Amino acid sequence: MTKRMFFVLFGLMMSCDDGDLQIETIDFDTIRTIESCAAVSATSTNVLFKINQDEALILELPNGLLRNEPTTEALVSNVPANSQITYRIFTDNVSKGYFCDLVPPLEPMVTEEITAEGGQILVTSAINADTTAYEHTIRLSGITFLLADGSRITDLQINEFGTVTTAL
Repeated sequence: MTKRMFFVLFGLMMSCDDGDLQIETIDFDTIRTIESCAAVSATSTNVLFKINQDEALILELPNGLLRNEPTTEALVSNVPANSQITYRIFTDNVSKGYFCDLVPPLEPMVTEEITAEGGQILVTSAINADTTAYEHTIRLSGITFLLADGSRITDLQINEFGTVTTAL
């Protein structure tokens, strides 16, 4: 009887999940809304983010990458030298308030945070003929996330970050 109990307990312990996350893909291409806490500006640094339920992709752009002038070629910012991209997984769905409230909420908590170690951010700018604003299209190229165990995320669906607008 003792041997049976030992094997039952041993089997239960071996079948338990150790809590390690297996991130196989990061997919934000279908999320169209780009958010920020302050108005996006061509004269300052900008922190932009996209939320996908319990995940967030945070993009930190340096001053001067968004320009209020039309571009014929994409402006390039290297990651992580000039710009930063961070991917976070939370314990529950997250909202804009998590990033923008003066005192951030205690919940949800971050369970995983990965900072990109390479790639480029490409920005093209054009004047919107219907308004008095510039539209800046942001694309990501060759973004590489390195996990704590040394493995890389192989399926990145984050090529088109989206479009933001700055006033003239």
